[in-house]
Amino acid sequence: MSVEQAILRKIRKYQKGKIFFSSDLYDLADAVSVRKALSRMEKKEKVVRLAQGIYLKPVIHQSLGVLLPDAASVAQAIAKRDKARIIPTGVYALNKLGFSTQVPLNVVFLTDGPPRTVKIGKQIIKFKIISPKLLHARSETLLLIIQSLKETGEKSVTDTMKSKIKELVKNEYEKDIKHDLKLAPRWIGVLINELMKN
Repeated sequence: MSVEQAILRKIRKYQKGKIFFSSDLYDLADAVSVRKALSRMEKKEKVVRLAQGIYLKPVIHQSLGVLLPDAASVAQAIAKRDKARIIPTGVYALNKLGFSTQVPLNVVFLTDGPPRTVKIGKQIIKFKIISPKLLHARSETLLLIIQSLKETGEKSVTDTMKSKIKELVKNEYEKDIKHDLKLAPRWIGVLINELMKN
């Protein structure tokens, strides 16, 4: 069996849309042989190369063609491979919570893994090293709220945002909220505590 056939056999078991890495295939052959086989498979449209060493088992839409994964999916796949944790920041965090309809071309994630920049089509994903304390947050929702408020700034928080935050924190455990607010700037803690009281 050729290296290409062995890879095809392995990725047939993957779901369509799965992001995988050339290093996932090193049990089948050496790195150079795997890269060459993937290059041939890319030309045959069996796989899509997203970035160096990062591939996709494609989902092909009748009208739109290959559907590329969003930044979060790629970032999470990289974090999982690296056994690292990630936190979305800035405009991406705002978009994720519905505070903004803007989809940023440059997405930044804070991480305790290695810093790197990955380009997927026109989108750039950056991983920046963070102080470990924020990574101890218990609630992903609270973490997104904190990051969104940091991006917005204390003087630019709207009533609409306050209402949305109030609804979001209703579903979180109070002990988790108290824990995570200790990791946030003081003004964010004050704001969220006020929203919870009201």
